Amino acid sequence: MQPNHAQDVIVNRDVNIDSLDRNTARLLITMRMTEWPDKRPVTVFVLPDKNPLHQSFAKRILDVYPYQLRSTWDRQIFSGTGQAPQQVADEQEMLQRVSQTGGAIGYIGAPPDSAAVKVIKVE
Repeated sequence: MQPNHAQDVIVNRDVNIDSLDRNTARLLITMRMTEWPDKRPVTVFVLPDKNPLHQSFAKRILDVYPYQLRSTWDRQIFSGTGQAPQQVADEQEMLQRVSQTGGAIGYIGAPPDSAAVKVIKVE
C-alpha cells in the first residue's frame, strides 16, 4: 500500500526553482498558471481523482478539496479557456513522465530514488 500522504512535489530537472508558495503551486496544478517564471510552458501530471495520494495532495499541499480541482479543470475545459492536466496511472508513471517532460510538475508520496527529477518545497 502506498503512503497516504503526499509530501513531495516534483519537477523536471530543467525547472529553475527550488520552492513554491502554496498559492503558486495551486495556480500551477489548477492550470491557471501555464508558464514558469522563465516563460517555459508547464506540463502538469496528476494521479486519478480517487487515488488516496491525489486526495491527500490536494488537501495537505494545495489546501483544496479534490472535487474543487476537478471542478476547476472541468470549468476550464467546458468554457474553452484551458485544459485538464495529464493523468498518470501510478507514482512510477508519474516519476517517469515528469522526468521525461521538460517543464513538468507532479507529486509523489515519498522522496524519489531517482535523480531524474527534482523535489521542490511548497511553503
